[in-house]
Amino acid sequence: MITYYAYPKCMTCRKAKSWLEQNNVEYNEVHIADNPPTKEQLTQIHQVSGLELKKLFNTSGLVYRSLSLKDKLSDMTEEQQLELLASNGMLIKRPLAWNGETVTLGFKEAEYQNSWL
Repeated sequence: MITYYAYPKCMTCRKAKSWLEQNNVEYNEVHIADNPPTKEQLTQIHQVSGLELKKLFNTSGLVYRSLSLKDKLSDMTEEQQLELLASNGMLIKRPLAWNGETVTLGFKEAEYQNSWL
């Protein structure tokens, strides 16, 4: 089962959700701002994704910009970055979908096709 972290007002999240529904993919939706992934979950997501940790950040978000993280992330340890991500779901790139073995960040139809069908 896919755990699908999304923000209901996000258009990209809505597109991804629509795609999942149209393709009959089962998922458990979690409101990313109200219930962000824990530090432990984010550690697993990061490891499974194979991406640089900074790719998990929502760099176009208001919270990211208000904290001036563009200039600060490079000075933070991986541990500090994971704690920061877990502290505020709005810092996490969305939608975030994962099932323990596969991770997708954002929504690209081809990537969803390859990952979730």
